[in-house]
Amino acid sequence: MFRRFALWMFKRTGWELDRNLPDEIKRCVVVAAPHTSNWDYWYTMASFAILRLKIRFTIKKEWMRFPFNLINRPMGGIAVDRRPRSPDKPRPSLVEAMTHLFEDQKELILLFTPEGSRSRREKWKTGFYTVAKNAGVPICLGYVDYKLKKAGIGKTLYPSDFEKDMREIMAFLSESNRSFSRKI
Repeated sequence: MFRRFALWMFKRTGWELDRNLPDEIKRCVVVAAPHTSNWDYWYTMASFAILRLKIRFTIKKEWMRFPFNLINRPMGGIAVDRRPRSPDKPRPSLVEAMTHLFEDQKELILLFTPEGSRSRREKWKTGFYTVAKNAGVPICLGYVDYKLKKAGIGKTLYPSDFEKDMREIMAFLSESNRSFSRKI
């Protein structure tokens, strides 16, 4: 139902979908940037609905309890549990907990907003890169371009060299009307 609405919305408002996600990719990290408006979420979700991809995002386990789970789970929320896996081990970091999610899932498209906020940031959080590298999954660059009325996945890369990869990510996001100057 939501997919049909998203298709209608894109057509009616003149939006175009960027479909640059290889079919064989079933597990990946999606970097959604910039994330400066609540509207970004709806265009992102509409894009993924049209592509028939189930996008997921992490949320504190407390927000997956009743009644919040009635909203968060259908929207793609996955609870992050940072309790140690055994009593003699330390509490895992958030990045470690997110990396562990890929161990248990054959198909997982995990969304990250590296700004960590809806307000404009000059410096990004880089946990998405560490999660992708440690989980052995590609990084897909998602975007919403309001000037071109275009949204979707623009590029996919496999993490190898942090500095080089981050330059490539920033170059992609700086192209055309997506001119976002960011520091890592």
